[in-house]
Amino acid sequence: MNSHDAIITFNAGSSSLKFGLYTGRDEALACMLHGSIRDLGEAAVFEHSTGKEAQRLPQLENHEQALAWLMDWLSGWLRQHHPETRIIAAGHRVVHGGSDFTAPVRIDPRVLSRLHALVHLAPLHMPHNLALVEAVQQQLPALPQVACFDTAFHHTMPWNEQHYALPHEWFDKGVRRYGFHGLSYEYIAAMLPEYLGKWANARVIVAHLGHGASLCAMRNRQSLATTMGFTPLDGLPMATRPGSIDPGITGWLQREAGMGPDDIDSMLNYQSGLLALSGSSDDMRVLLADKSDAARRAVDYFVHHTHRALASLVAVLGGLDALVFTAGIGEKSAAIRQKICEQASWLGLEISPASNAENNIKISTPGSRASIWCIPTNEEIVIARHTRDLLAQ
Repeated sequence: MNSHDAIITFNAGSSSLKFGLYTGRDEALACMLHGSIRDLGEAAVFEHSTGKEAQRLPQLENHEQALAWLMDWLSGWLRQHHPETRIIAAGHRVVHGGSDFTAPVRIDPRVLSRLHALVHLAPLHMPHNLALVEAVQQQLPALPQVACFDTAFHHTMPWNEQHYALPHEWFDKGVRRYGFHGLSYEYIAAMLPEYLGKWANARVIVAHLGHGASLCAMRNRQSLATTMGFTPLDGLPMATRPGSIDPGITGWLQREAGMGPDDIDSMLNYQSGLLALSGSSDDMRVLLADKSDAARRAVDYFVHHTHRALASLVAVLGGLDALVFTAGIGEKSAAIRQKICEQASWLGLEISPASNAENNIKISTPGSRASIWCIPTNEEIVIARHTRDLLAQ
């Protein structure tokens, strides 16, 4: 990869397409441009890092149309600003790698077929990921593509953390604890030596708190346990997902409320969590500013269950040397960081009000038994690096 080559990264959501453009030589990669197209199927909106304001687009019905529009726009942008640059590969965030894909892989027809066989494990995410892969194949058939998996980081978890107490035949069929947000955790793990020094390989818990939220317990910068399991529904309460619930609830909803599997999936993924608890919003910023009892209870519930999960991971590690906050809420909400650390003060955590309010990288006091950090994550550059490395092979 030379200085005029670029890698494009993609992250396809149900109604959005996020992208980044990375270039550089040797080990260094720099982001030239990043942005997103959102509200697919409606009046689409385009935003990018070099633009001053969002741009309204003609209605784009799906990822195929969004990709065609984006690549046309990118061609013009590159001709104007970086005429020597050419895109040499595409890297994709793929939510689920199942039991087989434990590392990034170059996509070919055989790999794509195996990925389609995993759709049943993440039916709300994988179809969008794979629709974009296929759109790139159709529109840019000569462009190499790489799949990077959100589940791969957690394959280092021990037997007790990967298994459910179900008949073993179901584990063989893929019913196991996978964990998610792996690209984010991989990035943070890579950054720990820069910030924590000799403590990078110690007992670290990373709190990826955003629209989706989870915790990961690390030792030697590898995953030992995480709060998400078979699907991204498990663990912490989230914006529109409930987190851990009694599995018997789903059967009860089918028998007593007459709900079908699709109705239950929709409720658990889009109508629960902070939105359900508050009755008004799934946005933590809105809820923190809202003085109503319902909003306060939703915030308290999130903090309580995050602290509860944090304590369980401390037990797995046998103690705590560092706590790292990352992702949207973790990076931007000093109030949530403060509340969680106050509840976990029994661990000897002491957060610095001044450093926390300023969103500094290190936000613990000198006397804190475990250090506390706020480190921005960067899943896209992880994808770009993996794509570059696979091309080099």
